[in-house]
Amino acid sequence: MINVLIVEDSRVSRNAFQREISGMAGYKVIAAIENAANAELICLQNKVDLILMDICTADDESGLEAAGKIKEDFPEIRIIMMTSMPEYTFISKARESGCDSFWYKETDDISLSEIIQRTMTDDFVWPDETPNIKIGCADSRDFTKRELQVIRDLAAGKKYSEIADHLQLSENTVKYHVKNILQKTGFRNILSLVVEVVEKKYILPKY
Repeated sequence: MINVLIVEDSRVSRNAFQREISGMAGYKVIAAIENAANAELICLQNKVDLILMDICTADDESGLEAAGKIKEDFPEIRIIMMTSMPEYTFISKARESGCDSFWYKETDDISLSEIIQRTMTDDFVWPDETPNIKIGCADSRDFTKRELQVIRDLAAGKKYSEIADHLQLSENTVKYHVKNILQKTGFRNILSLVVEVVEKKYILPKY
């Protein structure tokens, strides 16, 4: 029997994942929690073979950080990172944390049961790229990597001077990128851009 721990802050999603795993032969959900900070304790108290780990969990706890700690102490536990947010750094950070597979909950062609079975048979699954989403009038793939970095810093509330220092650019270059971003998205000002990005959780600067 393969013991599964679900870490997901949405009650609806937790229940859906539990139902799907309950229908899989040879799998058992031993716990379903909303906060990644409690995941390692459950691993200490129980035999866990697989963790379905959401990236952003309750109380702003990072699933990526929790996964990294668990992999250090329990390298044999398989971890599938899950998210619905197309933040382009998540995939690389999940790899750095030692995770085994990565699943986009709403947009992936592969089902949850398939990625679980493949991961447990050493057929690890990683997306080639983040999903394409709309930011204003633009697609996320319309932006350069530098422009996405600027959008992230804007969403974090940084001023032009702080963005310039963080990205090692001049303030004029930052202003140039912002101008291009506004032209691509169709927003009249930075506030409208940031509201869209933050409210829809397109880009999360914390992780």
